[in-house]
Amino acid sequence: MLLFLYKTVRPNFIKGGFCMKGSIQQHSKYKYYYVAWPDNGKIQTVSRYRGFLCRDGEIAGMTGRQMAERLLSLMRADVENGTFRIEKWKGETPSDIIPYLWKWLEEDGGSLSPATHKDYENSIKNHLKPWFEKNPYQIHELQYDVLCRLLNDINRTGKGKKNVIYCLRRCLVHAFKSNRIPVMPLFPEERKYNIVDPIIRWLPEERQIKVIRAIPEMHQPIFWWLKYHLRRPSESMALHKCDYDKEQNAFIIRRTFSAKELVQYTKTKKIHVIPCHSEFKKIMQRMPVHINSPYFFVHPHGKLAGKHYSLACMEDIWHKACAKAGEDIDMYSGLKHSSCSQYINEKHYSIDQVQMLTDHARRESVKKYAAIQLDEKRRLMEGWQTTPLDEVK
Repeated sequence: MLLFLYKTVRPNFIKGGFCMKGSIQQHSKYKYYYVAWPDNGKIQTVSRYRGFLCRDGEIAGMTGRQMAERLLSLMRADVENGTFRIEKWKGETPSDIIPYLWKWLEEDGGSLSPATHKDYENSIKNHLKPWFEKNPYQIHELQYDVLCRLLNDINRTGKGKKNVIYCLRRCLVHAFKSNRIPVMPLFPEERKYNIVDPIIRWLPEERQIKVIRAIPEMHQPIFWWLKYHLRRPSESMALHKCDYDKEQNAFIIRRTFSAKELVQYTKTKKIHVIPCHSEFKKIMQRMPVHINSPYFFVHPHGKLAGKHYSLACMEDIWHKACAKAGEDIDMYSGLKHSSCSQYINEKHYSIDQVQMLTDHARRESVKKYAAIQLDEKRRLMEGWQTTPLDEVK
């Protein structure tokens, strides 16, 4: 009798405190696997791992049984950590992270640029919300291993993954400051995002000028300005007449466009003062003046006369000019990247000098333009070899 009582009240832990609760079963008819979990005198069944039914073919590289084994391991880990809730694993209690994300974006969104706000809204709607619906963790349960799983499941490129995770991180910082969570969880290391820096594409100055000259003359000024002043297209679109200081012969960059909306700050939240290039000063003297528009660059005539340029319009003008000039390069690469690269690779300016010209805060941001041309690499590679191989005995 004593032995029988011992077996029925046997604890669910072995030495060392590891949970041994639960078992793996297979459905007799439909052949999927599930975890049978005793809870308050009842057997609860949990059959989904990461939102997928535990059966062969649901997740590449894993059998149905392997999925169930992993599921059971995670459930036992929750018991050990003191965070186990059967509702979480049965999907009966929705994650409190989803409503908190939307609340945070609504309350803190005013401090974000329109473009960043739009990207975070997309991150929540298309990535974080679907994932937490399948994996209903509560906000206090987010730890390093959960965040690594989330990172691996995000269907975006390396930088896109980082943007989604950074959105969640900013939300959790808000939760931490609001005493919703006791500590900030550790986030996946930078190397786990698999971000590959793109190769900088650029045009030598002669080819760049050829493209700009293929643009209709009435639209050329804004493109010459971008070539000579190394700024972003969104800043040229936002430039106002009052942003040109005649006494200093300089432009004051203090606003930009973000997600088609004019904002009264730059991407870096800093005001930049740049001298007017002497070549552009000649072009500026020939530009027509539109009295009724505050913008420096406007459509000269037609239906859009006096209106500022849009990014879509500028890109359309640029691509048509590239086709005429026999080039295939996007506008940002053909203007800002090309001009910066020309200063280093053709005019032999130092990285520090170009950093001063561009107002980049980080020297690393400028180093990407210091790419040795293929012809120069070939010359260096073959320059030492003076004797052809067929003459070597």
